[in-house]
Amino acid sequence: MNKKPYVRPVIRRQFLGAANKFGGLSYPETLTSIDGVKIETLLEKYGSPLFIFSETNLRKKAKSYKQAFESRYPQFQPTWSYKTNYLNAICKVFHEEGFWAEVVSSFEYQKARKNGVPGNRIIFNGPYKPYEALKTAVSEGAKIHVDHLDEIRDLMKIAEELEQTVEVSLRISMDTGTYPVWTRFGFSLETGHALEAARRICHSNGKLALIGVHSHLGTFMMEPGAYEKGAKKISEFFLQLKKELKAPMQYIDLGGGFVSASKLKGTYLSNANILPNFDQYAEVICKSLFDAFSPEEPPPLFLESGRALVDESGYLATSIVGTKTLPSGKRALILDAGVNLLYTSTWYDFKVSPIKDSTKACEDVILYGPLCMNIDIVRENVLLPNMGKGDGLVLYPVGAYNVTQWMQFIEMRPAVVMILKNGEVKQIRRKETVDDINSMEVE
Repeated sequence: MNKKPYVRPVIRRQFLGAANKFGGLSYPETLTSIDGVKIETLLEKYGSPLFIFSETNLRKKAKSYKQAFESRYPQFQPTWSYKTNYLNAICKVFHEEGFWAEVVSSFEYQKARKNGVPGNRIIFNGPYKPYEALKTAVSEGAKIHVDHLDEIRDLMKIAEELEQTVEVSLRISMDTGTYPVWTRFGFSLETGHALEAARRICHSNGKLALIGVHSHLGTFMMEPGAYEKGAKKISEFFLQLKKELKAPMQYIDLGGGFVSASKLKGTYLSNANILPNFDQYAEVICKSLFDAFSPEEPPPLFLESGRALVDESGYLATSIVGTKTLPSGKRALILDAGVNLLYTSTWYDFKVSPIKDSTKACEDVILYGPLCMNIDIVRENVLLPNMGKGDGLVLYPVGAYNVTQWMQFIEMRPAVVMILKNGEVKQIRRKETVDDINSMEVE
């Protein structure tokens, strides 16, 4: 007779009432595969931790996004936000789906060009555009969104050097009833700074031509009504510039900031149950633009979404490397992935799923990362079955801002794979080695 394996006894709190005002407990759902590919197999081949992206989900999101806006606004052009996830394989999926590139640095501009995006299909945003990068972008026909007066001065000098009129757009900030109001970027509409900047551009003796206006209201914007107000305000400003300053206005850019299904810390329900979808954003934005420009045809509309398109296509598979019981009696699991890979864990409680089925009792545990830092907490509370060293977990959605903001701190960065739409697995970034890090040092 085989000896039964030892199972650690667990003292578990009994919940006699509702766990929260909505009732019920959130027990973990097992996730054994992604797009039909076993996660355990991927970890065996590529190592742990491992970022996994689904091409099928990426393209599904891109098509849904375009459908929502193109069906309501024929002159719509989506652009892909490089800062959200600049892995070439990710960017190329969106470019194949008809997205232009939106970049906020010289680095990202070079990435987009190397990905085959022509300059005239790049929007150059951001508060810091080095002079030579700005000059290159101008010469290649990129759409330049001016952030401050010093950029206007740089562009006037570039116009003289290139002996041409440089077309620019103006980034503005405006109050649409949300908190906090993003005032750091661009020129304030309410204070009159935006109109003053526009006058400087239009009175530049032909060096500059103002052709567009842009505003990014914020991030993770849960209220579509803010975009309704923003579209109305930016349209009124567009018409004012066209009428009063005779500016040759061509387009409006309403930025990004749409939500994904990430769960904000401190919320009871999964955000997927309460968050707006693409159609809800599109309805209020497009209606406001048509109303503002009626009876004339409204100008082309650009948007720069990132998070809402890629977040739910990204997963992080990780392994438990240790367990312990804290002085409080709470169980802790130590993972081989921490805040060095999951920058957005500051704001979101990722969904956590075991990669193997389990009938064991669940308990409330804390998930630590591998870093020798007290702040390396991936989840402060999550219900999981009795798990031990070597067991695997998947954290998601993690596709937005984690790969671009990860750190080479204490641990090196892992490999990244994409499950292609035909079911094949492609490594799109190999894991780092010590030689990679040492190669940049000069002795």
